[in-house]
Amino acid sequence: MSETVTLYRPVGTKELALIEAADWQAFPPRLPEQPIFYPVTNEAYARQIARDWNVRHNADKLGYVTRFAVRRDVSDQYDRKIVGGGMHEELWVLAEELDAFNAAIVGKIEVVAQYTEADL
Repeated sequence: MSETVTLYRPVGTKELALIEAADWQAFPPRLPEQPIFYPVTNEAYARQIARDWNVRHNADKLGYVTRFAVRRDVSDQYDRKIVGGGMHEELWVLAEELDAFNAAIVGKIEVVAQYTEADL
């Protein structure tokens, strides 16, 4: 079995429902205005986005953090970007490459945190 990397993805309720519909094994295709799929490399950053962004900007005021493993040989093919402080590291996957990225997910995508307005 090949080595894996653990990544995180902050999501809202709609995206979470699509992940569940894919049997917790894939992320949904990007929307036309979303050219990049960006999982993050650490849980603290994912929690920050889910709590501080998703809760404020989703109609249902909920945010979730998902965790998943992806094959390292695949994750190493994508650029890592720092988009703020040092902890704000993302993996940038072009939307048209998301199917190949999803195919490299090992095991199930799991929810590791949920945030509501009470967490703000």
